[in-house]
Amino acid sequence: MADDMKHVAIIDLGTNTFHLLITEINGTLVPGNICKKTIPVKLGHNGINQGFIHPDAFLRGIKALENFHQLIVQHEVNQVKAMATAAIRNASNGKEFIAEVKKKTGIEIEMIDGETEARLIYAGVREAVKLGTETGLIMDIGGGSVEFIICNSTKIFWKRSFPLGAAKMMDQFHHSDPISTEDVQLFTDHLDETLPELINQCIQYRPTKLIGSAGAFETFEELVRRRFHSEENEENLPGRQINLDHFNVIASLLLRSTHKERSEMPGLVALRVDMIVVATLLAQFIINRLSIKKLTISEYSLKEGILFDLISKGDI
Repeated sequence: MADDMKHVAIIDLGTNTFHLLITEINGTLVPGNICKKTIPVKLGHNGINQGFIHPDAFLRGIKALENFHQLIVQHEVNQVKAMATAAIRNASNGKEFIAEVKKKTGIEIEMIDGETEARLIYAGVREAVKLGTETGLIMDIGGGSVEFIICNSTKIFWKRSFPLGAAKMMDQFHHSDPISTEDVQLFTDHLDETLPELINQCIQYRPTKLIGSAGAFETFEELVRRRFHSEENEENLPGRQINLDHFNVIASLLLRSTHKERSEMPGLVALRVDMIVVATLLAQFIINRLSIKKLTISEYSLKEGILFDLISKGDI
């Protein structure tokens, strides 16, 4: 490796998935990705609404980090930054998990709060999407929490994390197959009760577009592309528009579907077969309540935000 080259590993320990990004930083601090891996750990399974990591999920998490450690060694990584989000920060045995990872792999995990998570998501999204001077609303649907950021290309006007993650909400509100009208109404009522601050801030700042950060929004885009024969992302752009009318068709289809029907949908990965229903309701609620006119997807989210934040601070 050249003297001015560094290999940096970013690890995002989410509620549903653990993400590893290994990137090469040269003397001009231009990142070039050399390894990406996602493991569907389901850390919140059977414990997220009780506030602990279930033993089976605990073990899956440790094995995933051991797998990441092997890749980190293989790619001769100079610097590792690992951050834990909702499932670990809200778990009674979260610190025990962090200690076990350090013992087994040497990886030191930093537990971040929801405000920091939102700020780092913004740092990633603004590198993917041309935000411009127009006010936008970033939405990141995780398994344990959802982050909202009202912003433009230069400024965050307001940000907050809410305990509305897809794994939590599925456990709480998705009790029938397909989801019942009653469950949909209960969930909508819950959102009305939980999100008045977001609605009021949006009335003040008037975002005109919704930017969905990775995760479920990538699934929406893929389902739209397959149904409406949309163009492939030929330019490999990390920020892309989703036709809102097409999204509404897909949303309606998902909300009427059974588990079996969703599991057979091309483009819907196994990890999201169940949680995509409440994620759809979340996205639909925001689009309808705020009269959103444009929907954009950002491939970049927390892990890229961590990387660009390190670069901007000169910590690499």
